[in-house]
Amino acid sequence: MLRRILILALAIFNLARAELPDISTVKPDLVVPALSGNKPGAGRRVKGALPSYEGTGVYHVLYLPRDWRPGQRYPVLVEYAGNGPYRNRNRDVSSGRVEGSRMGYGISGGDRYLWLCLPYLDAKGTANVRRWWGGKPEYDPLPTVNYCLEAVKQICAEFGGDRERLVLCGFSRGAIACNFIGLHDDRVAGLWRAFIPYSHYDGVRKWGYPGSDRAAALGRLRRLGPRPQFVCSEGSQFKETAQYLAGTKIKGNFTFRGTGFRNHSDAWLLRPSPVRSELRSWLVKVLE
Repeated sequence: MLRRILILALAIFNLARAELPDISTVKPDLVVPALSGNKPGAGRRVKGALPSYEGTGVYHVLYLPRDWRPGQRYPVLVEYAGNGPYRNRNRDVSSGRVEGSRMGYGISGGDRYLWLCLPYLDAKGTANVRRWWGGKPEYDPLPTVNYCLEAVKQICAEFGGDRERLVLCGFSRGAIACNFIGLHDDRVAGLWRAFIPYSHYDGVRKWGYPGSDRAAALGRLRRLGPRPQFVCSEGSQFKETAQYLAGTKIKGNFTFRGTGFRNHSDAWLLRPSPVRSELRSWLVKVLE
């Protein structure tokens, strides 16, 4: 009987999800700029590496807004990518690479914000990894956390990032990373003004790496405090996250929204939608 109920519930969920439009039905109004081999500049998106990591395989990607000027201060969208290589039946694709990220550009539209895409490092801290963090068997998040701390400090000092207006966002694995990496310890947890996890959430389900259990996730969540999170997902997955958070008894500042699309893809933010407009307005308010 229980098995029949579960099958029926899954069928209803899949039907509801299938009725949502595909992102291909909406024409993009944004195109992420191609990577440039030039030095960072207004409107350019470039690969870079911290001086202490030169000679390794570690790199990040930085975009300076079209309206960027030396000496001015800008809020910073710091982004983590999803797992890869990934492809589903809706033709949604994630490479798992830093340069495959799209959220920050979709949120900003290319103006007013620095956009920093950070890597997940292997356990030795010598290469970017495409799945999870730390690499098997260690899955040690500390190299990733340490790179984040150093990169944010350097980018803000060199390009005018405002340390009081840092926003952490991520897709899929990156959504989990908003808390798993972003709230890993007191050093990194204190950086952020707000969070935008899209599709998945730390603690909702257990994954194949140490520390994904709910008790560990709750320890990280307690570092959030009153800072706002815009929790969004395809379909109604955000409702599962809302239920989980309600069960933690943590009184956070949470906004829950569905994207309005069926896709497991951050490319929805490259298209106009009511939720993208709401997200942009929300971000302006929380950064005031």
